[in-house]
Amino acid sequence: MMKSSFVALCVFCQMATVCLAEKPTTADWSELQVSRLPKSEKPIRLFNGHDFAGWEGQTEKYFSVDKGIIVAKNGKDNAPPASTYLVTKKKYRNFRLIFESKLVTSEMHSGISLWGKTVEKKGDPYSYMGHLVMYPSNYGYWDLYRRNSIYRDADGVAKKAGKQHDWNRMEILAIGNRIRHVINGKLVADWSDPKPELCEAGPIGLQLHSNRGPQEVHFRGLILSADPTEELVTVHPSEKR
Repeated sequence: MMKSSFVALCVFCQMATVCLAEKPTTADWSELQVSRLPKSEKPIRLFNGHDFAGWEGQTEKYFSVDKGIIVAKNGKDNAPPASTYLVTKKKYRNFRLIFESKLVTSEMHSGISLWGKTVEKKGDPYSYMGHLVMYPSNYGYWDLYRRNSIYRDADGVAKKAGKQHDWNRMEILAIGNRIRHVINGKLVADWSDPKPELCEAGPIGLQLHSNRGPQEVHFRGLILSADPTEELVTVHPSEKR
């Protein structure tokens, strides 16, 4: 009896191990959101997990790919004098972007740039003029090289929802002149630009901020739907009204 019970316990443990191994990893989070998208949307993967096909930027100096993750990194001796961006070769106007990002080293914010264009600043041809959705450290929206701060996390909602040195699961919904930002299931920003003429199609960029010390930021997922519906798909059910 004891022997059969022991065998049964071993089989159960093995089955549990298999189930855990087959359970989706955190790296699959963005992929899991695809099934939640409205049927009218046709998602594309901006990042293939292996190389920079479809992207351009300082890939020899600041950006690399490691185990399915885009790594933006600089050391003390090669800190970017101006914020530099890895940008998509294609331009986007109305879109939904689902992705994860993690600030590994430094306390400087990173962000996603949109509705603008690359410009040369301090010798770097891949700086950016346009809108920026910032996280973590400082949350809000910035108009790069034009109006500066355009939306602040004044009530601290984004800071409370975000994680400083861990993976943040995010959704950006940019339609018309309106930008919404979801962090870890919480809608933290919903703002419409009073100057819609500045909301033009442009490349999407991953920011490595200008700094004077070592810095490292990770990105993964990066699934995009062009011309999306108004529905936010990653907001937690308890947050929906």
